[in-house]
Amino acid sequence: MKPSLVLKMGQQLTMTPQLQQAIRLLQLSTLDLQQEIQEALDTNPMLEREEEGEDFDASDPMAESLEKAPDGATSEQPGAESRHEDSVSTVESFDDEDWGERIPSELPVDTAWEDIYQTSASSLPSSDDDEWDFTTRTSSGESLQSHLLWQLNLAPMSDTDRLIATTLIDCINPQGFLDEPLDEVLGYFDPELDIELDEIEVVLRRIQQFEPTGVGARDLRECLLLQLRQLPSETRWLDEAVRLVGDHLDVLGNRDYSLLMRRMKLKEDELRQVIDLIQTLNPRPGSQIESSEPEYVIPDVIVRKHNDRWLVELNHEAMPRLRVNAQYAGFVKRADSSADNTFMRNQLQEARWFIKSLLSRNETLMKVATQIVEHQRGFFEHGDEAMKPLVLHDIAEAVGMHESTISRVTTQKYMHTPRGIYELKYFFSSHVSTAEGGECSSTAIRAILKKLVAAENPKKPLSDSKIAGLLEAQGIQVARRTVAKYRESLGIAPSSERKRLL
Repeated sequence: MKPSLVLKMGQQLTMTPQLQQAIRLLQLSTLDLQQEIQEALDTNPMLEREEEGEDFDASDPMAESLEKAPDGATSEQPGAESRHEDSVSTVESFDDEDWGERIPSELPVDTAWEDIYQTSASSLPSSDDDEWDFTTRTSSGESLQSHLLWQLNLAPMSDTDRLIATTLIDCINPQGFLDEPLDEVLGYFDPELDIELDEIEVVLRRIQQFEPTGVGARDLRECLLLQLRQLPSETRWLDEAVRLVGDHLDVLGNRDYSLLMRRMKLKEDELRQVIDLIQTLNPRPGSQIESSEPEYVIPDVIVRKHNDRWLVELNHEAMPRLRVNAQYAGFVKRADSSADNTFMRNQLQEARWFIKSLLSRNETLMKVATQIVEHQRGFFEHGDEAMKPLVLHDIAEAVGMHESTISRVTTQKYMHTPRGIYELKYFFSSHVSTAEGGECSSTAIRAILKKLVAAENPKKPLSDSKIAGLLEAQGIQVARRTVAKYRESLGIAPSSERKRLL
């Protein structure tokens, strides 16, 4: 075969850079979008942020709030997209002569720029300032190991004991329990150190006196006993609680209260008070030390009720207002093809497309949020039990978009409502059939299940089969395994573990 040139015609679907940018911004969360906007402001001189207090064009779509009318429509002004693209504002200009008067040609000898003019770096407090606390601005979440090591540094110990304590602390899991048996810990040390098992046991008891109380325990029984022994001696029912945890913890775990009363020789009311004392203890003492950084949620949409109408509006406080810098835009010359002018023209076009993509994102988010509120009006009025079945296809048909677009809009986007802050995906749920031929949302079934468990008799908790029967009596046909799945998703224990004394 010989190489040859062949001309073919065909069609293929391609995405323009503008469309790719719009899709990428659409799926970003609010925090990620703020970072994206800041990056655009840092790299594009044509973009600028509208500072608070400045006059902002009232017709700017970025400053408008869309309200949901009684009939479910949104009050959206036509032509907002084009107005926003062309909206620019004037920027204060400085004459070169003014700058020449303000900045001398030469600075005094042995001086720095910060000595004459204040900068962002020089505005920071000095290290000698008593009010300046570096740790409060740079510290992160503390781990359990670092918390224990800090206490270890304050404890008087020999070098050998400190080495043993450091090794034991490394073997403590985030829950506060010692994972490794002491004989295995002994194998971690050099035989030349001549460390014995009794020494490790003594050091472990020292660590078990650290905070949080109960840390360093090898099992749940030892953890609870450590906490009980550090309570004041005059604590009521303390001796009975120590005896119950030490000798009958397995019976308590099986919730066999009649057997406990016989073995402990206590009446029902006395046993209840002993168990109440034990329930004040922490079975996972290490969880008191928070090592993870807090996660913040910024709502994208705000829903509120005003004059018997549910209003939907964007959270403009979480979104910086952007505009095209009029001064820089005025430097662009149409007929000039120089490299500088071409760069400025490209930056101006990118700035306009970026603002247009943000506007498209907000409009799409408003459309989807408005339809969700319209469909789930019962939830906002009455709570989870009034939640209706909803899938992505329903919203996609209502707003005339593809399901993949709806999925991007509802991912990591949050709605602030009078009932709390919810991710948009929370309002989507599957359904089960009812006896009347209708449909019931799985979220509503979970709410009903939670309500039934809260009202059950603690001595005789409802089994999954009994809950399924009660739901069927309300016209909701749910299998027992479905009830178990919903119960586990709510973090509700089985009936055998929910049994307790009144």
